Amino acid sequence: MQQMQTILETDWGYMRAVWTDLGLWELDFPVKAKPEEFESEVTAEVKFWSEQLRTELNMYWRGFAVDFGVPIDWRGYTSFQKSVLTFTASIPYGQTTSYGALAKEIGNPKAVRAVGGALHINRVPIVVPCHRIVGANGSLTGFGGGVELKQALLLLESGDVNS
Repeated sequence: MQQMQTILETDWGYMRAVWTDLGLWELDFPVKAKPEEFESEVTAEVKFWSEQLRTELNMYWRGFAVDFGVPIDWRGYTSFQKSVLTFTASIPYGQTTSYGALAKEIGNPKAVRAVGGALHINRVPIVVPCHRIVGANGSLTGFGGGVELKQALLLLESGDVNS
């Protein structure tokens, strides 16, 4: 599987995107300094997807509800992990659900820990908004970008950025 890499300059920083012939494979959290990694040669299709993702991310960072339209390459996930992540991708902007509720939604109510494990290996955060999954009591737990970033994303989506 050939992978191509682009660096997206967004309102919240630089984000590295890795693409395959099927779509987005991996997306890094934003960083302030431009990554030293270089962009690889990309196809016209990947250039299009990359520009689309950059535009959608900037709309998101500006507080607009965005339904990300770039294709995602789901290869490498088990069917259970894919079911968790595709359900997570359908959670509307500004809403949250708990790990337990997500497990019930995908028809596996006892798989709460496995849901957390599937979210932990999400390669495309923000696009698949795992930050919208919270503890049963609403606590902000388990996020690869850190609890502070999770809180910032949820505040952005709530429209309450002054909190």
